[in-house]
Amino acid sequence: MRRPSFLILSALAPAPLHGYAVIKEVARLSADRTRLAAGTLYAALDRLDDEGLVEVDREETVDGRLRRYYRLTEPGIAALAAEAEQMRRDARMVTRRLSGARPARAPRTA
Repeated sequence: MRRPSFLILSALAPAPLHGYAVIKEVARLSADRTRLAAGTLYAALDRLDDEGLVEVDREETVDGRLRRYYRLTEPGIAALAAEAEQMRRDARMVTRRLSGARPARAPRTA
């Protein structure tokens, strides 16, 4: 799973959100390291919807504009949980490997 998809699913985990709220939550969750453009977000949401991981929760009109809320599906919850578990295993493996790592020696200069 790509990081933006992981963060979008993570943003939707507690409750349904509309697009702009997803963008803000992804930025917050990633400490501003991931900033999604609207086009990128909606393309990802369309793909996640096609994969059955998210679905439209409801729509409302605010100031004459349609606001669509998205929520995780049961398969979306399972996929997010599986990805989080894989990330935990990977982090443990890296931590173990780093415990035995030695810094590279600086090259000798003449």
